[in-house]
This record gives sequence, structure tokens and C-alpha cells, in this order.
Amino acid sequence: MGADNGHAHAINTSLPSAARMYDWLLGGELNFEADRAACEELLAIAPSSRDLALNNRWFLERVVRFLARECGITQFLDHGSGLPTRPNVHQVAQEVHPGARVAYIDNDPIVIAHGRTSLDVNDGTRFINADMTDTDRIIEESSRGGFIDFSRPVAALYVSVIHCLKDSDEPAAMIRRMREHLASGSYMVICQLVSDDERVRREVTELMIRGTEGHWGRVREKHDVRRYFEGLSVLEPYMVDVTNWRPDSDLRRPQQTYEWLEFGGVARIR
Repeated sequence: MGADNGHAHAINTSLPSAARMYDWLLGGELNFEADRAACEELLAIAPSSRDLALNNRWFLERVVRFLARECGITQFLDHGSGLPTRPNVHQVAQEVHPGARVAYIDNDPIVIAHGRTSLDVNDGTRFINADMTDTDRIIEESSRGGFIDFSRPVAALYVSVIHCLKDSDEPAAMIRRMREHLASGSYMVICQLVSDDERVRREVTELMIRGTEGHWGRVREKHDVRRYFEGLSVLEPYMVDVTNWRPDSDLRRPQQTYEWLEFGGVARIR
């Protein structure tokens, strides 16, 4: 489900956070009573939410391994990185390329605190406190000192975070801005929560906006996500439920129901 990516805000554990709710759904411990209560409400609306969160995390691991191993990518920008959850992006990438570098971007205060603490020990990581729509700041901070070299291919990850943006944040424009900074041979990984069920879209969006004081966007439809890929060369199997993006095991638990799903894919910058 990703991390909160509205404007930066102070820690308030009496309100749920999308990042901490995601942590709870994944079986983590960096969450509070408000997050757990909101997740129970969410599960009442969309019982598949825990399966969806787990499958989304497995997709992130799978796609990072693919980009590192098959495409030779050694630089990653992880937008809306959320709370540390093993394996993290740098751990997957560095299994293939020990010198791989990952810039994590988030502005949730608890994510920032835990992220910096856990990542300080790895020279191949950098944590950037920024809204994921602030492309100029992200480019400036990640390239400082030559950490990320934008003259070479980079993988920009937007995995399960764009639903945290309001329409007024213009997510498609955000994708275009980042694309303009990426060298030929770079990749963009983009997916977000979608549903064909108007009730699910409405009720989940209302729950998240109410609970997080508006620090959320909305559940969208597949055609919304397809707009993000305009002008990009999408890799097979093109845009799909990410559970079905190049699966590498039959042991992963599929969703039992499909009130909503994580929809998107991987695209190459020509």
C-alpha cells in the first residue's frame, strides 16, 4: 500500500498511516493501535488486502532482482519506500551487484526515523526526505556527491505508492518529469491499487482519507494507470496484476478474492 506521500507532517500515532498499515498487513511490528484498527476496517471492505500486500512485496523483490540480474541496473530510486521490510531493495540488488546504490525517498516521519537508523550502516544507500512529486529535490539529493549518476541507466520505482497521491498532484505529470531525467536504457516500475468495483473504490478511499486526515489519494481504475505508461516501451507481459508479472514460483499464495488488485508493469526508456 506504500507510504504517505502528501506534504510532510508530524508524527501522530492516534491516526493511521498508510506506511504503518502496510507494515501490519505484512506482519511487521512498526505500527500502532490506530493502524491496526484501520486495517481491520479495510479487511472488512476488501478481505484480500493482506494477500494483496504480500504479493505486492514479492513483486518488488522479483522486479528488482530482474532489473539487476537481467538488465544490469545498479542504481535505483525507491519512491515512497515505506518502513524497512526485509529484504529491502538494496539487499536484493546488492545480492547481484554488491556495489549497487539505492536512494530511498519518503516523507512519513516514522519512516524517515526508522529508515535512516537501519540504512546508515550501508554505504550503498541514501535516505531522502522528500515528497515523491518533488522531482527536482529528488534528483538533486540523490545525485549529490555522485551517489546516483543520471548519465547512466537508473531504475525509478513507484511501487504501490501512486494511490497515495491526489489527482491534483498530477501523478502522470510526475512520471513524465522523472522520465525526462533518466538516461536511455533506464527503467520505470509503476503500479498502484485499482478496482473495477465502484463500491470498493469509494469505501476504501473514504476510509483512508478520513483516517489519515487527507494524506491519501484514491483507488483508481486500470485506464488511469495506463496513462502513466504513455510514451514508454512496456516490457512483456505488459500491464497486469503484479502477481502475474513474471512469477518465479508457484508457492506464493494467490489472492483468494479480487475486490481490488495492484496493477502496473515495467517500462524501458528508449
